[in-house]
Amino acid sequence: MVHLFALLALSGLVLESRSQPADWLRKFAVDGRDESSWLWGWAWAADGTVSVVDRSPPVTFPARPASFGAELSDPLLGYVLPLTAFTVPCDDPDSNLTHHRADPTLGCPQLCVRGPHTPDPSESWIALVQRGGCPFVEKARQAQQLGARAVVVGGDSDNPDALLNMYSERDSSDVVIAATFIRYWDYVELLSMISASNTTHSGMKTLSLLLSTEYSAWEWYSPIITFIVILLLPSILTFVTLLVHRYRMARQAQLDRAPEAVVHRLPWRVWTGTGWEKHEAAFPLPDPRHAPSGPELDLETGVNNPTPHPSTSHDDQLPEWVEQQVECAICLETFAKGDRVRVLPCYHMFHMDEVDEWLIHKKKLCPVCKMDVTCPHPPASHRSDSAPPPEDSIADDRAASRVQSPPLPRSTSPASERTPLLRDNTDHRYEDAS
Repeated sequence: MVHLFALLALSGLVLESRSQPADWLRKFAVDGRDESSWLWGWAWAADGTVSVVDRSPPVTFPARPASFGAELSDPLLGYVLPLTAFTVPCDDPDSNLTHHRADPTLGCPQLCVRGPHTPDPSESWIALVQRGGCPFVEKARQAQQLGARAVVVGGDSDNPDALLNMYSERDSSDVVIAATFIRYWDYVELLSMISASNTTHSGMKTLSLLLSTEYSAWEWYSPIITFIVILLLPSILTFVTLLVHRYRMARQAQLDRAPEAVVHRLPWRVWTGTGWEKHEAAFPLPDPRHAPSGPELDLETGVNNPTPHPSTSHDDQLPEWVEQQVECAICLETFAKGDRVRVLPCYHMFHMDEVDEWLIHKKKLCPVCKMDVTCPHPPASHRSDSAPPPEDSIADDRAASRVQSPPLPRSTSPASERTPLLRDNTDHRYEDAS
């Protein structure tokens, strides 16, 4: 039942995604950000821009939206104010935070508004802070408490070219403003542009910023595709490996088996109780779709001028042990009267049904001597055992070879320590032979 509800819910999500895939993915992403912000920041990070629109041409800095806070589905326009322009660390004795962490440059809590100039809470303004001192989500909470619509966090000098993904390891559902990150050098340039600006707001120098987020189709779908590929790739590779292995095994097994036509051409006998009744190989009519190439088939005689197997022809002189076989080596039972027996090229005999099953479906080798039944073998007359030559003939051959071989020149000089041993031994050998 649980699986049924899960399938119904999944089908509902698929139907919803077919109607508006971008909106469905965006909704799924927002829900995922609330539950697991750090996972969103790692896998679903998008690209954004921070543009100074009151310059001609506009100055644009690459940015990286945070995994927490509001999502900028539409660009956000506002004027930017560094928190150092109107805030100071709060003198709160009950605060658990120390004063060295409450730095207006870093935007760490607790900050209080001081001075004659303060931003208008009814207008859209953007806080500008620098990385360090406290987590990113604390900077966003402090800017939200001061009334900012968004916060821009600049990098630090330790990693000036890093474009980070800001995320929160804890619950950040209370942060409702947008947050974005820019590089350190872009942050320094933005500060210098603010200090040199002729535009003021509530008595403070400022610039007009446009924050935007770009979500491409690949950025939405690539994490899902990556997850599916990572999940299914080992299974696919394992399946392909098993498929190739099974194909090779099947092909090797097919090569190890004997063709049915070859097995049926082998001669067979019938045990009459007192002797063997010989039968030539049967030639069944093959299926026309699988007819082998060779001599033309005759419906009455099978094959025109069939040539018997060279090693199983009954005209050959068979060894004496062939007729003395009385049992099948497969089933280990003695041949009974009326049993049909197949004679292999190696002259081993087995029950016809059993050996045909073995040769066609298992191995093309004789179960006893492992001889290949598909390879031609010389007839028994060509394999007659010859007795070894007698010792007298071997001795005569050796003597004749010694007579025909010219004697080695014998050294006349007396033997010394420089005389070669091999030559000396050879001379003695010929002396003994003579």
